[in-house]
Amino acid sequence: GTTWTQEIVDLIQNEGDVDLTQRAPTHVSFPFIEWIIPSIGSGLEQANAMPSPRTLKTHLPFQLLPPSFLERNCQIIYVARNPKDNLVSYYHFHRMNKPLPHSTVWARFCQRTALAGHLEISLGQHFHTLHHTQRCFHLRTVYSVHQDMYLNPKHEIWKLGEFIGKKLDGSVLGKIVHHTSFDVMKQNPMANCSAVPAEVTDRSVSPFMRKGAVGDWKNHFIVAQNERFDEDYQRRMAGTSLIFHFQF
Repeated sequence: GTTWTQEIVDLIQNEGDVDLTQRAPTHVSFPFIEWIIPSIGSGLEQANAMPSPRTLKTHLPFQLLPPSFLERNCQIIYVARNPKDNLVSYYHFHRMNKPLPHSTVWARFCQRTALAGHLEISLGQHFHTLHHTQRCFHLRTVYSVHQDMYLNPKHEIWKLGEFIGKKLDGSVLGKIVHHTSFDVMKQNPMANCSAVPAEVTDRSVSPFMRKGAVGDWKNHFIVAQNERFDEDYQRRMAGTSLIFHFQF
């Protein structure tokens, strides 16, 4: 969902000019500020070297954002996805990402992440969504929810354009919808992670862009895992106004 939103934002900012978005891989165009990889470099140093205004990426929880994000009234696009699909996606990402600890056994991964909480922050930071929601009412924030983008990409892209301050006409909007579809992005070397060095990712294990669908969790969760996950989810997300669909 993050890479999808980044590609959409890049096309919005460049008014649908696909050639301009092919200038560099996503991780170069959008510095990942907490990312330090020897063969790629420091996302923070990359961000500091860029002129303002900049578009940055972070997976940090709200409370760990740099103070300047709030002091300078930055615009924040918060990407959210239902946590079951998020966990499945992260499982396959762990499998192909060499620096990350991983297990080829889904049950073990599910137990260690969602059910035991050992890697909770890695679960797409989903459970700090409520914390963020409660504190960001005074900030310039818009939510990009994966399920809504999946169901109605034209409306959601228009909404992001309005937030960014770009009025998209029908032609540009249609072009962005097409070029940010899953099938097109999967073949885009600037967006599909193929530019990331082989010592970081092993795409023979799993492609970076795998399915992008809603409801794939049903192909992984057994009944007991699902019931335990639901119980924990309801407890943690009580009170949030965000609604996630787990299947269609």
